[in-house]
Amino acid sequence: MSLADFFSPVDVNKFSPENFFSGQLGSKVEIFSNEFPDLEGEKFDIAIIGVLEDRNAINNRGTGLSPDYIREKLYSLYEGPYSTRIVDLGNIKAGHSITDTYIALKTSVSELIKKDILPIIIGGGQDLTYAQYIAYEDLEQKVDLVVIDPKFDLDDSVESESLETKSSAYLNKIFLHQPNFLFNFSNIGYQTYFVNQESLRVMEKLLFDVHRLGEFVGNMPLAEPIIRNASLISFDISAIRASDAPANANATPNGFYGEDACQICRYAGMSDKLSSIGFYEFNPAYDKNGQTAMLLGQMLWYFIDGFYHRKKDFPLQPKSQYLIYRASLKDNSHELVFVKSKKSDRWWMQVPYPTGVSGNERYHLVPCQYEDYQIAVSGEMPDLWWRTYQKLV
Repeated sequence: MSLADFFSPVDVNKFSPENFFSGQLGSKVEIFSNEFPDLEGEKFDIAIIGVLEDRNAINNRGTGLSPDYIREKLYSLYEGPYSTRIVDLGNIKAGHSITDTYIALKTSVSELIKKDILPIIIGGGQDLTYAQYIAYEDLEQKVDLVVIDPKFDLDDSVESESLETKSSAYLNKIFLHQPNFLFNFSNIGYQTYFVNQESLRVMEKLLFDVHRLGEFVGNMPLAEPIIRNASLISFDISAIRASDAPANANATPNGFYGEDACQICRYAGMSDKLSSIGFYEFNPAYDKNGQTAMLLGQMLWYFIDGFYHRKKDFPLQPKSQYLIYRASLKDNSHELVFVKSKKSDRWWMQVPYPTGVSGNERYHLVPCQYEDYQIAVSGEMPDLWWRTYQKLV
């Protein structure tokens, strides 16, 4: 089966190049309108995928209509100081069953990653994150999932893998999926009053990283190393405050500001490790004057801008481009090794594998902040080092 079998073309009346001024993204993107684009030959860096599926978007039906609203705003924006190589593959049709849609999205994302093309998924409920995640199953590698969401989408009352994949409980399916290839899960921006305390204990027990919204107030750079560690990202639009992004039936007064969301997207684009991203839960029925659609268009613009400003400093080669710093704990039980990129001034921490755990590899590299190095210099163990080591055991 060809990828073309999963997609319906975009309505060219809105998105054909002649409708845009020179320099606008709409005149630069190759859009599937008649013939499905040829994805061979390293022609494209990024592929846009719309998904017309919202059957499991809890309390937010209508998200399946969103892809073209986002396209309209994105394609009206001007290209940055670089030459984009973006293809719009059109929309994945809703399958006979929702499982058919998941399979179509999984297959599409997996094939694009194998071709070194980064998929941007727009439209649908956040349950589609499950399909985005299982796309990595065939790639035979451990992955790190980062979710921007005001809640943990867990059903605390269910422990069975038979749980239906819904936007409010898709994490159960991911955490219980076999084979397990999830190395780490991180949540950015949860709001405590939306979170069951038992869920917090589950996250702590699993050594996952969860971060309250308040941690990022006035300190958005804190999100950068978390995002830099992601293989895939899922962005729930309800993580943005309703005044900035009203187009979601589950929108609430608090959340990230629009400019914060754009900053998160730029960090995501700049991550050399990230290979797919999805933007979910946008419902045009609740939008006001196209405000949320425009914000999403700008978020995608910032992601693309970040992508074309990647420093390519991960993996850490050549060694001449990095500085090595060492720090010893007060009791001299460990020497901690940090690596700083001369290109980007970004930091990593070397966490050694326990003896015999990982063949020829001696350590795992985890993105960190300068503050982690400062903690180590003071003789203390950074929490990030210890949590990562526990996962490697």
